[in-house]
Amino acid sequence: MRQLFGVLRVLAAVAIIVAIVGQFAQSWSMVPDRLPFVVNFFSFFTILSNAVSAIVLLMGAWFSFTRRGDPSWYNLVRACVVTYMATTFVVYNLLLREISLDQATTVPWSNEILHVWAPLYLVADWVLAPGRRHVEWRRLWTIAIFPIAWAVYSMIRGALVGWYPYPFLNPAQPAGYGGVAVYVIAIAAFILLVGAGIIALSRTPWPHEPEDEAPAAPSDEREGAIAA
Repeated sequence: MRQLFGVLRVLAAVAIIVAIVGQFAQSWSMVPDRLPFVVNFFSFFTILSNAVSAIVLLMGAWFSFTRRGDPSWYNLVRACVVTYMATTFVVYNLLLREISLDQATTVPWSNEILHVWAPLYLVADWVLAPGRRHVEWRRLWTIAIFPIAWAVYSMIRGALVGWYPYPFLNPAQPAGYGGVAVYVIAIAAFILLVGAGIIALSRTPWPHEPEDEAPAAPSDEREGAIAA
């Protein structure tokens, strides 16, 4: 079963990479000032979360082919990425689907992979793939580090260059910085909520615990071993 998910992870990673490259190539061919475009392109939370997801999926495929269970550190990284991708799915479909962004013409198939199908696969992989380990509840704040850093970067850079990756981050909107603060707080709370759900799923008994963790011996067997 792990080998099957290894193959699926490779396919999903390839689809994400192709989608990112496809959108990048389309936009690159249509923008006059390319240096700011490159920085702007890789300032989108969607692009960053998908790019990291592709790397994590390829790593997960390797572990699926070579190990019976995932390393604990990888399990935490994977929990973070699944949280970010689930957030991307919800935020895009609730707030951004009908909004045209300014990175030149959007490639429809790429857009759907990055905002819909890749996030759905990451969540399904987290729920179904064997080899997952428990994530400690105290790690919830670790999941929040990257989104907080991205939001701070986006606001500081936006104030300097006058460009924001998403309309709801732009203080030029009628509600100003107050509106931005409401959106940021709401999305941060949602990320924590999703992260809590991801951690809770990691602590369910299904799929089974990693096979490389041998079950503890019954107490009577341990006592017999000590007496021997």
